[in-house]
Amino acid sequence: MTETSEDFVGATRGSYDAIAEEYAARYPSSLLHPLDRSLVTAFAELARGGAPVADLGSGPGGVTALLHELGVPAFGIDLSPEMVALAREAHPQLRFHTGSMTSLDIPSASLGGILALYSTIHVPDAHLPRVFAEFHRTLRPGSPALLAFQTCHSGEPVPHLHLSERFAQKIALDYYWRTADQVIALLVEAGLVLTATVRREPMGEESRARTFILARRP
Repeated sequence: MTETSEDFVGATRGSYDAIAEEYAARYPSSLLHPLDRSLVTAFAELARGGAPVADLGSGPGGVTALLHELGVPAFGIDLSPEMVALAREAHPQLRFHTGSMTSLDIPSASLGGILALYSTIHVPDAHLPRVFAEFHRTLRPGSPALLAFQTCHSGEPVPHLHLSERFAQKIALDYYWRTADQVIALLVEAGLVLTATVRREPMGEESRARTFILARRP
């Protein structure tokens, strides 16, 4: 049976609600790798132009705040009300609200950019086309989208991880590892155009390479 959007959205929301405070404390956005930060900075340069930019899966809001510092009118969207509350507390000058990238409450062709750092990793394969269709719908023509995700190992038999516990909290969180080619194919199918792909090898405690994909709505 195919998992419905409501199934994985609800499970992901509940899981991040449970671990929000510990997650925010352990993974502050200030720890962005210098290469990661440079790519976000390049995205900000491309997204400048006055139209708002959506940070999808904004968590505690650090990257949204970075975009704001870079001169981008950014706002954050996250599934988890607890994450949104933390973001609002930490960055009261910015907008954050709850929502799902599977069905964005955003007018068509209104965004100057979309940032999705490590947030599509919780979306099952069958639902990614819907997510990328929402990217295409909400972006203005010419506007960029930057995605980042942990990369699937070559020949990995089951590129999927289910966690039932994290930070001593019971959760039900699924992670889906993908290759760059898989994600690019779905973005192109949704009508986006590839601009660049960057792969960063694991650093420190990381166990997987990171892939960044920059695309745009033509």
